[in-house]
Amino acid sequence: MMKYLTLTLVALGLVFSVSAQSKMKKDAEAIKNMCGCFEVTFNFAETFNYSKDSLYKPSKNKIAKALEWAQLIEDKKGKIAIQHILQMGSPDEPYIIKHWRQDWIYENQDFYMYDSNNKWIYKKKSKEDVKNQWTQKVYQVDDSPRYEGSSSWVHVDGKSYWENTTDAPLPRREYTIRSDYNVTVRGNRHEITSSGWIHDQDNKKLIRKADTEDFIIAKEKGYNVYKRLNDSDCAGAIEWWGDNKMKWSIVRNKWDQVFALNDNLLLEKKVNNKPLYKYLFSEEYKEEQEINDIIQAFVSKN
Repeated sequence: MMKYLTLTLVALGLVFSVSAQSKMKKDAEAIKNMCGCFEVTFNFAETFNYSKDSLYKPSKNKIAKALEWAQLIEDKKGKIAIQHILQMGSPDEPYIIKHWRQDWIYENQDFYMYDSNNKWIYKKKSKEDVKNQWTQKVYQVDDSPRYEGSSSWVHVDGKSYWENTTDAPLPRREYTIRSDYNVTVRGNRHEITSSGWIHDQDNKKLIRKADTEDFIIAKEKGYNVYKRLNDSDCAGAIEWWGDNKMKWSIVRNKWDQVFALNDNLLLEKKVNNKPLYKYLFSEEYKEEQEINDIIQAFVSKN
């Protein structure tokens, strides 16, 4: 009887292990479906206003389109990294901009959670907290951190999606025109579709101050639709990445060294009145030591 029970438990363990591996493989396939060439429609609208300022002005609705190449730059068991590159203008003479990056890590335990005012708090989560989950780590155009969160991919009724809510700095479309709030609470949903994928957002615009309760001044809806095109439509972005990928590998390696310290992180917004991306986008910064030094200059010692 005991032998039969032992064999049964072993068999059940094998079934659960195979099932977990199958689920992980399906998750990875969904993530990699976000790679390729896409026509992206960006839609943002401020929906509700809670400000106590009678002169409060909401952000204008934004609708814009662009071509975006999502390049798979790392694919190994437990980690997938995707670099996004914008392509604008004529296909014959395209204008290329290195855009955001997303890394997906399975059962990740190390987190840099955004606090406010360019500060991230390091947190270590338990294995139980992240079991069967994928962390999405999102980075700025200069590969500095933006936000991250951990959740499970869901595959049900023919749908594959991942949902998470986390704090983040203001997006570029906002921080260039707004200074009346300092945190975006991002409600993110990534859903794979038959024609590409959708980044659905329910965001809150938040004022965060020490020793006071967070105050929401407004809510925002974001709905970005990625429609898959032929890879050849993003030929300019593909070529640009081929020419520049080594430089950005150096940049990522330096940031990895910073993140490996597993400590709270405070970044300078500007050094000598210039943001980091302007240094790294410049052709003047090509050598590893130059790149490492300028990134380090933005890592605050306070």
